[in-house]
Amino acid sequence: MPLPQMFRIKQSLEGPSLSDVPRTIHENMHAHGIQNQIKPGQTIAITAGSRGITGIARILRSVVDECRFLGLKPFIVAAMGSHGGATADGQKHLLAHYGITAAAMGCDIKSSMDVVRIGELKGIPVFCDKNAWEADHIAVVARIKPHTDFDNEIESGLFKMMSIGLGKRAGAEYYHRAGHQYSYAEIFPEVGKEVLRTGKVLFGLAIVENGYGETAKVDVILPKDFYEQEKELLRLAKLWLGRLPFDALDLLIVDEMGKNISGTGMDPNVIGRTCIQKHPISPKIRQLFIRDLSAESDGNALGIGMADLTTKRLVDKINHAFTGVNVITTGVFDLSKIPMWFDSDKEAIEVALSMIGLTTPQDARIVRIKNTLHLTEMDVSESLREEVARNNRLSLVTAPAQLPFDIDGNLSSF
Repeated sequence: MPLPQMFRIKQSLEGPSLSDVPRTIHENMHAHGIQNQIKPGQTIAITAGSRGITGIARILRSVVDECRFLGLKPFIVAAMGSHGGATADGQKHLLAHYGITAAAMGCDIKSSMDVVRIGELKGIPVFCDKNAWEADHIAVVARIKPHTDFDNEIESGLFKMMSIGLGKRAGAEYYHRAGHQYSYAEIFPEVGKEVLRTGKVLFGLAIVENGYGETAKVDVILPKDFYEQEKELLRLAKLWLGRLPFDALDLLIVDEMGKNISGTGMDPNVIGRTCIQKHPISPKIRQLFIRDLSAESDGNALGIGMADLTTKRLVDKINHAFTGVNVITTGVFDLSKIPMWFDSDKEAIEVALSMIGLTTPQDARIVRIKNTLHLTEMDVSESLREEVARNNRLSLVTAPAQLPFDIDGNLSSF
């Protein structure tokens, strides 16, 4: 099959870049008077989730250092619902992928699936990680971003960390089921409010990234301000979110998916695919081909069901136990359905292009990206050249060339 030539473009994205994160955290901590709300020697549990947040090890180490400077005894708690196969060792292993180890953090890393029932909401028990609950204080560290599953003024951030993260598997299962009964937009924030009412939370550290995936803001927030400030930070996160610069494509090639990239492996906000209670309308993509699974995902392929085609190498990397636990927790089987898979990238691309209607493969509108988190550079087909030229946020990086298949028919790394 004759395939169109592709050329690389660079996209100018939104949002500032924060140069000195540790200093910003230090100044924020003292500006909010955290030192006046504690007693020397008290313990504090600092949450660490499963997402691939840029510089998360450096951010958490800064929080640890600041807490110790104030006289507290910090430790990090794995707070990631049912990820890591819903096991203590699995979650600790996920943190190690990001450089979050006891040696690097200078404090203990506590990982357990044990929870304490701390309240009730509409007949739904509210849970908290046992290690965190037994500390004198909790520091909630989370990235603020659009959620993959629903739209609301509070989506993915501090409130999700307090509900799904600290709730571990027990909480995550209850809240997802309740979310199907009512709505995620209603349940997650309300559970977070119940956690705040206990008085255990000392402060939150909200992280916002720019379109390049760089740290744009880190704000220390007092519990009384969680809702309003997270709402405002989400507005910025949505404004700065990296997106595809095209409204309609015949084929989107995604090099990798994974839990470190998005809760659903690929971000529906980027690929325009429906996910649970989110129904994006753009971009419209006829065929979506996912090539591989990231090492950081530890075999969890939740979200593979949003793709149309994949490869045997990705399927072979799936840890069905880890993926299954996550799927059962969310209550959405479609997210784990394995699409048609192929032995080589070339075969998958040719099949995809044979199923795009009357458009010839050479005229197909094709984009290739590394993943849905990194959208600065991408490869696009010749049919998109005029749109690229009209968009002042796009610039050419390379001349057109054939897709770089190796002898086995697979593409080289992006």
